[in-house]
Amino acid sequence: MPEIVTAAMLVIGDEILSGRTKDKNIGHLADIMTAIGIDLKEVRIVPDEEDEIIAAVNAVRVRYTYVFTTGGIGPTHDDITADSISKAFGVPCEYDAKAYATLEASYAARGIEYTEARKRMARMPRGADLIDNPVSVAPGFRIGNVHVMAGVPSIFQAMLDNVVPTLKAGTKMLSATVPCPFGEGLIGGPLGDIQKAHPDTIIGSYPKYGDGKFWTELVVRARSQEALDAARADVEAMVTGFANNPG
Repeated sequence: MPEIVTAAMLVIGDEILSGRTKDKNIGHLADIMTAIGIDLKEVRIVPDEEDEIIAAVNAVRVRYTYVFTTGGIGPTHDDITADSISKAFGVPCEYDAKAYATLEASYAARGIEYTEARKRMARMPRGADLIDNPVSVAPGFRIGNVHVMAGVPSIFQAMLDNVVPTLKAGTKMLSATVPCPFGEGLIGGPLGDIQKAHPDTIIGSYPKYGDGKFWTELVVRARSQEALDAARADVEAMVTGFANNPG
């Protein structure tokens, strides 16, 4: 049996929900997860509210293999992700000695005061492991199956690069695309029957428009080549059948 590894993502921040900041991390995480055979099953966007973050973390961490969060680990008063994750796990939020020293040395080397606000970025749940940040030094952290990272895309991507080697990869999903010159209204019924006949596959239908006409891109996904080939053959036969009998 293919091994299925799952993940969820929590995007934390009022600025995302207000539209002030446009998220650029969801697509990147989805690409990376797909590449290593992990199914990203759910994405939630939650406000900078402790109760909401706690509830969301506790809901997804028991349901999926991995959880990834972005945002809320900076130096300001509304960066409350570390406190919220600590409460979700029922442990104190405290200064991590290694993170504290790393930040202190970084600011000292640049002649910048190590203020109380900057020290906040060294706080995390007791027992958490650090996620290195080669871009701006302030680390993320992992506790249990929850990986907490920055919201700034370049920093998130760098942190994720350090996380990926620690993850258990699943069986990669294979895919095949079948172009279809017909609209979804025509093929919807037969396509649904094909999906039912191949429960170990996922068949997606994506309407397209170009050159003044509508058409449909059909994508078949499966974890085994045999299942993929069988479902694709039926989809191709359906398309050919409509082409031969357009009426």
